[in-house]
Amino acid sequence: MDERTVRIEENLRRVCYKIKKKGREILNDVDITPPQFEALQYLIYEQNLTIGELSSKMYLACSTVTDLLDRMERNELVKRVKDENDRRIVRIAVLDKGHNLLKSVMETRREYVAEIMAELSEETINGIDESFRIFNEKVEL
Repeated sequence: MDERTVRIEENLRRVCYKIKKKGREILNDVDITPPQFEALQYLIYEQNLTIGELSSKMYLACSTVTDLLDRMERNELVKRVKDENDRRIVRIAVLDKGHNLLKSVMETRREYVAEIMAELSEETINGIDESFRIFNEKVEL
């Protein structure tokens, strides 16, 4: 493996780690655990998920996700809703408090990234933006 590939992978890992670490610090201020926040993101961005679907996406047992959702429901972030077409199916709906919490945390995370970028030239920022766009396209294939 060439040195450049090793450097790129290492830098990506470090950036992801540091942003994730900062994200966890932010979560401490809003009284939600990292797994609950991850679940909230899936539920908002993918909508109408069942417990089984959420379990698959998070790579967790259904019983673990059920406990997670119980706590989120008590905190008024989500609610269980019976499917309109099949009453045996229960879907998870995100309440306003959940949407607002996700929005607030994401804004704070983006402010953190903006602070870092404030020290960079416009040309460098544009290069990073384009590089990540291309890289993301390739990993999505």
